[in-house]
Amino acid sequence: MARFVEVHPQDPQPRSVAQLAAVLREDALIAYPTDSCYALGCRLDSHTGADRIRRIRHLDARHHFTLVCSDFAQLGQFVHLDNVQFRAVKAATPNPYTFILPATKEVPRRFAHPKKKTVGVRIPDHPFVRALLSELGEPLLSSTLLLPDHDEPLTDGWSVKEELDHVVDAVVDAGECGTEPTTVVDWSQGYPEVVRVGAGDPSRFE
Repeated sequence: MARFVEVHPQDPQPRSVAQLAAVLREDALIAYPTDSCYALGCRLDSHTGADRIRRIRHLDARHHFTLVCSDFAQLGQFVHLDNVQFRAVKAATPNPYTFILPATKEVPRRFAHPKKKTVGVRIPDHPFVRALLSELGEPLLSSTLLLPDHDEPLTDGWSVKEELDHVVDAVVDAGECGTEPTTVVDWSQGYPEVVRVGAGDPSRFE
C-alpha cells in the first residue's frame, strides 16, 4: 500500500517534506501535486522509477520524460539553450510550462528521446514541489499522471491513492490541484512550437 502524506498547500511541513525526500532516495515512485495537475516522480538515478511510470501510463520509449527542476540554474545543467531560448524560458518560469530541449550529457541516455536526444524540463510554481526539490537537492524525473483509461488527470490525493495504491510508494495530498497538464513547447528545432496547449498561456510562444 502507498503511504499517504498530507502537506499544507502553502506552507508544507518540513518534517513531511524530509520524509518524502528520504523515501525518494530509497528508489521510490511518488504521485504528487504540481501547479498544473498530479504527476508521477522519482529520482533521476532511480533503477526502477522510469519503467514503473511507463507501465502505469502505457508509454513507449519515445515518450518525453520531464525533469522537474528547482530553479533555472539547475535546469541549465540538463539542457542546451541558446541566447534566445535562455531569455524566453527564463521569462516564462516558474509556471506550468514544459520545454523540450536538447539534452546535455548529464541526462542518462535512456531518458532522452531515442532519436532527437531531447528531454522535457520545467520549473513548477508550487510550494510543496519547491520545498521537496530543495530538500532533495536534485531534479525529479517526472510524467503527468494521466492514466490510460482516463480523459483527464486525477485532481485529489485520495482518488490517486485509490487508483494507484499498489503501484506507487507514496501519494502526496496538498489539496486539490488543476486538471490541465502543462503547456508543452518544443524548442528542439531552434524555434518554439507549441505541441500541447495546457495550463500555461501558449500565446507567448505562438
